[in-house]
Amino acid sequence: MSSLFLKKGREAPVLRGHPWIFSGAIEKVDGDAGSPSVCDVFDAQGRWLARGLYNPNSQIRARVLTWTEEPVDQSFFARRLSQAVALRAQHVGSATNAYRVVNGEGDFLPGLVVDRYADFLVCQFLTAGMDALRQEVAGALQTLLPVQGLYERSEGAVREQEQLPERAGVLAGVEPPDLVEIEENGIKFAVDLRHGQKTGFFLDQRDNRLLVRSLARGQRILNCFAYTGGFSVYAVQAQAKQVISLESSRAALELGKQTLRLNGLAVVEEEWIKADVFSFLKNCTEQFDTVILDPPSLARRRTDVEAAAGGYKFLNLHALRLLRAGGLLITFCCSQHVSSDLFQKIVFGAAVDSRRRVQVLRKLGHPVDHPVSLHHPEGEYLKGLLVRVLE
Repeated sequence: MSSLFLKKGREAPVLRGHPWIFSGAIEKVDGDAGSPSVCDVFDAQGRWLARGLYNPNSQIRARVLTWTEEPVDQSFFARRLSQAVALRAQHVGSATNAYRVVNGEGDFLPGLVVDRYADFLVCQFLTAGMDALRQEVAGALQTLLPVQGLYERSEGAVREQEQLPERAGVLAGVEPPDLVEIEENGIKFAVDLRHGQKTGFFLDQRDNRLLVRSLARGQRILNCFAYTGGFSVYAVQAQAKQVISLESSRAALELGKQTLRLNGLAVVEEEWIKADVFSFLKNCTEQFDTVILDPPSLARRRTDVEAAAGGYKFLNLHALRLLRAGGLLITFCCSQHVSSDLFQKIVFGAAVDSRRRVQVLRKLGHPVDHPVSLHHPEGEYLKGLLVRVLE
């Protein structure tokens, strides 16, 4: 175990419950300062503050796990994971068997993401400290959630920033099949856990897909960045007049059509279009009742925000131009580096430049299985707006 001593006056965020300690806040490290480990955090006077996970290779030197002097072992993870599992058991309905079990800092387990897909769990150990404790986490998960298998997909930008190699494979139990059938709000989806985006499916859009189902009947809908057609399937089930799905991946489009068939819904081949969304929107002259914009993150790092703002404005401007009077824009940003306030300003700028008068009907975000800690507002990565065009 290492000991981190903070510079004078830098203890306030820790005392307020923020889990991140940056390198610039640290005066010195005692113990094995060159290796990831569990660490104790002290103020400049040597008073104990917290216990967390240390990584000498990351700008975020430590991520706090607990503000109580307690062992960080399998029993610790069993308690924290039990709290997370209980939240989902209380709030995720019986018609859904795919949801997030652990949402990192939102569940006070920084660096850990666990998603459930029917009888499989997909785990992501995103930080060096959590990576070193993966067996303890796996053991606790197996006790709490007796599923067929735990599959690891530890990859992405955070691991890169932590200077960790990507790792994927079976963590416990059996390997998932090529496609796992899940159910969300009574709708069936076939999910590729091993190769699909994120951990296989965009679980964080579950409530927003329900919103689309409530609005879709009789509507002509354009679903941009459709991926495997989550929003599209809900809209088709709700008897939308037409649903056009745009996606750059042919494989994702094919899986979307397979999902329609899985639910006994008709497939209209010409409505599933392989296209670059930016080019399509720029050149399209058709009118729609609803446009859905759910792009991948355009700002993976803080330095990307300015360029990303231009990209988000372009998409929203051209989407607004395609809407008839009274039409709806359902637009999202999934970058934690773009605040809700900035995103709303971007959409406002797009409305001004497109010369459309609009009103915000609802602000959108994560479902209940993606909680955000009040002490860690950076965890609010998904933000969205339901916008109505008046004229």
